[in-house]
Amino acid sequence: MDNYQIAKHFSFLSRLMEVHGQNSFKSKTYAIAAYKIEQLTVDLQTLSHSEIFSINGIGEAIGNKIIEILGTGKLAMLDELIAETPEEILEMMKIKGVGPKKISVIWKQMEIESVGELLYACHENRLSMMKGFGKKSQQNIIEAIEFFQKQQGRYLYAQVEQLATDIEILLKRFLGTDSICIAGDIARHSETVEEITFVTDGNVNSILEKISGLAEFELVANDPDFLLFKYNNGIKVRLFLSSPDSFVERCFEKIGSSDFIDGFNELFDTLTMKTGSATEKEIFKKSGLQFIPAYLRENGDIIRVARDFKIPKVIVPGDIKGIVHCHSTWSDGSNTLEELADACIERGYEYLVISDHSKAAFYAQGLNENQIKTQHELIDKLNQQKKPFKIFKSIESDILNDGNLDYSTGILSTFDLVIASIHSNLKMTGEKAMTRLLTAIENPYTTILGHMTGRLLLSRKGYPVDHIKIIDACAANGVVIEINAHPRRLNMRWQWIEYSLSKNVLLSIDPDAHSIGEFSNTKYGVLVAQKAMVTPQNNLSSFSLEEFEDFLQKRKHR
Repeated sequence: MDNYQIAKHFSFLSRLMEVHGQNSFKSKTYAIAAYKIEQLTVDLQTLSHSEIFSINGIGEAIGNKIIEILGTGKLAMLDELIAETPEEILEMMKIKGVGPKKISVIWKQMEIESVGELLYACHENRLSMMKGFGKKSQQNIIEAIEFFQKQQGRYLYAQVEQLATDIEILLKRFLGTDSICIAGDIARHSETVEEITFVTDGNVNSILEKISGLAEFELVANDPDFLLFKYNNGIKVRLFLSSPDSFVERCFEKIGSSDFIDGFNELFDTLTMKTGSATEKEIFKKSGLQFIPAYLRENGDIIRVARDFKIPKVIVPGDIKGIVHCHSTWSDGSNTLEELADACIERGYEYLVISDHSKAAFYAQGLNENQIKTQHELIDKLNQQKKPFKIFKSIESDILNDGNLDYSTGILSTFDLVIASIHSNLKMTGEKAMTRLLTAIENPYTTILGHMTGRLLLSRKGYPVDHIKIIDACAANGVVIEINAHPRRLNMRWQWIEYSLSKNVLLSIDPDAHSIGEFSNTKYGVLVAQKAMVTPQNNLSSFSLEEFEDFLQKRKHR
């Protein structure tokens, strides 16, 4: 083991001690030792024990640890600290610009244990509110995390959606053909994406020759069926090859999931239905099926629905009439109430449901009772000024450990509606999670159940829940279930929405916006809803102002 590797042990030990808030003097001692070892001109592994101890600046304690590393390849003290550190915190330490002292605050004080959670907290402005941080350091951490995640191999749909379109345009121009279609996960609006998939016609050698002039594309694999590239040293781009005559058929095969294609092939003669079809619509017409949009081609079940021509006119982004679940500068948002209201009016929305954090969310400057009263007075004033637009008084109330909300019934009764969400103590058994959620759902003031499982895509699995019991409870108590449209949440998952609809549970596509720019999150919630064939009638945030007010009035009477 060379000096550099030995120094790394001491450097890592020093940083981990800082993360754990241990003796700062010892931590600095190990950092200094790492520096001195790196500067040595003699190789430590060639020295005797007595020679190691005789080196200037190497005392007995450090010398013994060097000998331990040389003899075992390990450092017991370091291994013990590693064992006490969550794997996600170790991963966080790899991010450039996030030092151990900052990680200690993030982990110990903010209870954030993963890179994805940290990025989400940054977008909520939570980090900038902590001592030792600011808006500039928060932005630097966002950029560092996004760079780090690009190297990990999987991406949020929202991160690569526009890139896929840009690459499609680029390929059409360089390959000189319009016969290129987006396929795979992107076409089906999957929550996360490993690669961007296309189908194109053309000769392999010709394609390679033309793409070789694009510095962004690095060839990874050349297969008879496809070409695989790495784009800008990041996401993979796969080009499935096709002859001009079979281009439409090839697109059909590569857009649908394997389950969907298998289901289709079991029912229909593939050659009869697909060969010679000029468009995908023609394939479905020949098969006697209603056209199935790409986002619904996840499994074979949809084929039976299409046979009966029962695919409804699903919700689209333009059907969203109001912004529900939005945070302002009263808690951890970036914009004032008036700025948010004006932005809604400018974008054609009819109402805004302001849902700042509640008092238990101290890390997000949650509102106390006095602040709530003052905020409500401001809302009344703004509503007079901005008629017919309306701001509704809401709160994102924390679900406490016992399932209660964190305000008295007297305070809860002052809101037009309440979004109940879990934000703390997320490491729960299924039994504990269900107790908390069911108690909150049964609270007569809970209007909407926020981000049901607490998951964060690519970073936090979320607590375990029995979806059927939760949905049944919401149906029994008239509670709306949120489709949290933040690209990192997309929660409730689309796979459970069909059951919710069967129980007549109303959904609400909400952006969970912490800035005006995040109003656009609603689009990603709509894409989730489309995969479950949600219509505007099934979605609370598609209600007109009059319908929304009527819904709230009826619920209060209930």
